Amino acid sequence: MSRYKDSVCRHCRRENLKLYLKGDRCYSDKCAFDRRSYPPGEHGERRGRKISDYGIQLREKQKVKRMYGLSEKQFHLFFERAEGQRGVTGTNLLVLLECRLDNVVYRLGFANSRTQGRQFVLHNHFLVNGKKVNIPSFLVKRGDSVEVKEKSKKIAAISDSLEAVVRRGIPQWLELEKEKHKGVVTGFPVREDLTMPIQEQLVVELYSK
Repeated sequence: MSRYKDSVCRHCRRENLKLYLKGDRCYSDKCAFDRRSYPPGEHGERRGRKISDYGIQLREKQKVKRMYGLSEKQFHLFFERAEGQRGVTGTNLLVLLECRLDNVVYRLGFANSRTQGRQFVLHNHFLVNGKKVNIPSFLVKRGDSVEVKEKSKKIAAISDSLEAVVRRGIPQWLELEKEKHKGVVTGFPVREDLTMPIQEQLVVELYSK
């Protein structure tokens, strides 16, 4: 899979929305989006360009894809899975993305960004139901426990992230036992739990063309 090597702050500027891709830096005065909130590139400061319906749908898909740090192929596979489930396709898609292990690690406060959460999972720092899982796309289920391995509890980055989790808060569908470095999936997220400005119906319309 190709890997994006440029500054991820360009993603926030391109989508005209702070995506919190760099953790604590996004809350500081060093945030590139706060300093330059126009799109990157030579013509980024131009205003008033008309965007087609397709362009609006494409930007929404790109925004969600970048928010969760997925490639186009990965994102489309999640969409196909969501489309095959009962219920509203757009909501199904967001629930599946939220249930990814790297996202759950981030939501529980063990990482200060999804990118860092993915890295921690790949480096074998977490157990799911007492068993090692190093697949970021692993989907957690209701009742699953996610905990930091005993040796990994000493990692400063994990401890620092846990101290800062108060700023973000823990979603209602997750329960954190901070002292034990452990979290439990108490349910599944509902649409109201997802506070980021996402219009998932536009993504569905784009893929339905």
